[in-house]
This record gives sequence, C-alpha cells and structure tokens, in this order.
Amino acid sequence: MTESPPSSERPGHIRSFVLRRGHLSDAQRDAWETLLPRFGVPDHDDLIDFPALFGRVAPVVLEIGFGMGHTTAQIAAARPEIDFLGIEVYTPGVGSLLKTLAQQDLSNVRVIQRDAVEVLERIAPASLTGVHVYFPDPWPKARHHKRRLIQPPFISQLIPRLKPGGYLHCATDWQPYADQMLEVLSAQAELINTAAGFAPRPDWRPLTKFEHRGLKLGHGVWDLIFERAPNPKEQNP
Repeated sequence: MTESPPSSERPGHIRSFVLRRGHLSDAQRDAWETLLPRFGVPDHDDLIDFPALFGRVAPVVLEIGFGMGHTTAQIAAARPEIDFLGIEVYTPGVGSLLKTLAQQDLSNVRVIQRDAVEVLERIAPASLTGVHVYFPDPWPKARHHKRRLIQPPFISQLIPRLKPGGYLHCATDWQPYADQMLEVLSAQAELINTAAGFAPRPDWRPLTKFEHRGLKLGHGVWDLIFERAPNPKEQNP
C-alpha cells in the first residue's frame, strides 16, 4: 500500500494546509497500512452513512485536523456514547491514531485522510451533533491569512451539517487567530455564542502537552463554543 495524498486543488479552493513529508515510523506505517480497512472511511463520493459506518445509531462529532490523535482518543474513550469522525491529512498522524485505536480497542472512532472541505460534501445536512477544530494552523504571516481554516465560506459550508442545537468548538493558542475566529463566527446569523466572547475550556477537552507547556510559560489559550440556532419550526410548532 502506498501513501495517497488528498486530491488536487479545486478552482477557488485555498487549502488550509501544506502537505509535508514528516517522519513515518515503522509502527505508524504498519498501522496505516493494516488498520485503515478497520477504522477508515471508504473513499468514494457518496454521503457517509454514519449508522452503517459505526454499526449503531449515536450522536456523531466531527474532528477536523486531529494531529497525532492523542486528544481524539482521550475524548472518545471518555465519551463512549458518542461516535467520532476524525479528519487528518498527514500520514504520521493518521498512523498514530490508528495504532492507538487498536491498542485501546476504541470502536467509536473512524478516520478519513482527506481535505476537510471535500469531507463536508459527503456529510448529510443536520447529521452532526458537534464539530471540533483544535489548534488549527494559525498561518501567522499576513500574506498567509487566506489559508486559515476558519473563514466565512468554510463556516457557511459547515453550518448546514450541524443539527439545530449542535455545537462548533474551536481552540487556538494564537490570539490574533482567536480574534478572527470570534469575528467570523459571531457574524453568522445561524450561530449563537454560548459565552460572552471566549468560552472556558470544557472539562472534556483535555490539555495537550504543548498546551501544558505554553500555559506554564504564560501563553494563552482561547476556546470558542458556538451552537447552531434551533430550527424555527421547532420553536413554533
């Protein structure tokens, strides 16, 4: 099995990532090659059938950019009643999470190695209970701000996939990006901020080792939790 990167750029679509050739350990490669059939999502253009994918009917949370997958695995282990679909483009991270899923025998996580924009096209409207976007690339240089994931077009594509009352939880350790996120999300009429500005970190989002290190150095971390507005038809039956 050979590594296959996400599909090519689409007209008008600016990727929020750059594919890098990171070191792939033997264990990560072995997990990537042998465990994707067990924990992966079939690569086609049809809508993802969550009950068929997970073998049950349960709330589904989408995690965009899970990195090495440590946080994903911790949250999934602590919340077995919820199913998690994790998106990541970097093969070492995918291999790392797959290895952890097998070691911990976690059955409520599935993995897809694609561009998040493409994955959203395969998710049915109002089918997600939540979306996690933790520590996305902040693209700090001004000329790269267009590559940031949290932009109006992406959020407009994401919102319809959330159930009414479903949540979007973002976290970043880069304050300028946090401010932009708050501005972008607050401008969406269909989203309601659950806090007066930034939100306290919920107990179920574990601290990463990098976050621990940053907090000790006095660096800040900003969480944002927005909910999709209830369906007007549900409000006025």
